[in-house]
Amino acid sequence: MSQKANRGSLPMLKLAFPLAMEQLMRILVSSIDTLMLSSYNNSAVAAVGLVSQYVFFLNLIFSVIATGSSIVLAQFIGAQKSEKELTHIAQASYIMMFISCTVITLLVLFGTAPLLSCYTLEDDVRHFAWLYFIVFGGCFCIFNGLSLLQGAILRSYGHTSEAMIVSIVANLVNVFGNALSLYGWFGLPILGVAGVASSSGAASVVSTIMFAIFIKKRKDVHSSFKGIFKVPVESFRLILKVGVPTAGESLSYNTANIVVMAMISTLGTYAMSAQVYCNTIVRFVFTTAIAIGQATQIKAGYLVGSHQSDIAYKKIFKYQLVATTVSMIMIVVANLVKYPIVRLFTDIPEVIELTCTILIYSAYIEFGRSLNLIYVGALKGAGDIKFPVSYAIFSNWIILVLGSYILGKVCGLGLVGFWLAIGTDETTRGMVMLWRWKSRRWQKHALV
Repeated sequence: MSQKANRGSLPMLKLAFPLAMEQLMRILVSSIDTLMLSSYNNSAVAAVGLVSQYVFFLNLIFSVIATGSSIVLAQFIGAQKSEKELTHIAQASYIMMFISCTVITLLVLFGTAPLLSCYTLEDDVRHFAWLYFIVFGGCFCIFNGLSLLQGAILRSYGHTSEAMIVSIVANLVNVFGNALSLYGWFGLPILGVAGVASSSGAASVVSTIMFAIFIKKRKDVHSSFKGIFKVPVESFRLILKVGVPTAGESLSYNTANIVVMAMISTLGTYAMSAQVYCNTIVRFVFTTAIAIGQATQIKAGYLVGSHQSDIAYKKIFKYQLVATTVSMIMIVVANLVKYPIVRLFTDIPEVIELTCTILIYSAYIEFGRSLNLIYVGALKGAGDIKFPVSYAIFSNWIILVLGSYILGKVCGLGLVGFWLAIGTDETTRGMVMLWRWKSRRWQKHALV
């Protein structure tokens, strides 16, 4: 597709289907990773789980640049900006990513030991945590950041199929590398955590190389390094203007969920187990809504950038209807077959019953989540960043956290109370974002 083509006319299915497959693959591989590591050593599972929260914060920094560049590029492409202007956005992104990765690598290499000293850990857990974070978070940091950015750039141009292919290949490399490291196939030594970290790093190297090849092959993707040190300051400003608030929202949401999980832990092991199992199941349910939300962000960027706001306004309602319908059908199916599914995770009757009970309330959550994902994606794609981010932070702490405490602890509803609060957070946010979209105030926030 040429640069001057009307990308706003790209079929939603062409954008969303590869994104859905990519999400599904990530969920599957994440589950397989945990199972494989647990078969090796429980201390290793605990160690990787501990540093995973810090890996998330590294990815959050990367997402500031990747998300910012993705939204700016989508609007620039829709506005049919020149090749030079599009190249400047990509170049500014690469410069910021290289600087960020350099700083982070040094912090990880020299700061991991002091960081872990703040925790009371058994020696083997501390060693495994140090090893994993140094190798994956430090040595492979540049590849983690670059692959995330390259994927965002490629998706911005509507090439989601290539991003899906890269994700599938990289995840297979990760799983195969884990198997080699943990099971000693072909007579190779068992490398344990170091091998698992290296296989994850190798997957990011493979991603970086494949993305580079796809970007080079796509003549409509403007990502040249020629003249990279002559990028206008405005390009950096636009990316950060979008990326920083979006990262703040993600940080708020995840921190709020950590607080909620800490409160749930006071209910006992059964409640914690039920929470984890139910979350594992519903991740498959909202895969489609996430994919449509990401595709909606891209489409909204194209349409708003090309001054087709009226078309964007009407189309988003259709996308939301599809996402909500699919989510509702999938959560109903999940509830119909919930007992055999939950028994795959546990044989404890109390945990099975509790998991199956809160899975019923998940319908409330998934309805709201489908609204939220679509309209937030549309608003961000349109350049309306501050309102959805500000309201999300308010809702995360007033409705989600405070509501969880009141319903789950004060009112004594237990885990059901927590899930009602989660559902109320998602649904009220979704309704507010729907109101914001219908108000059309987002139109004055276009970046072009």
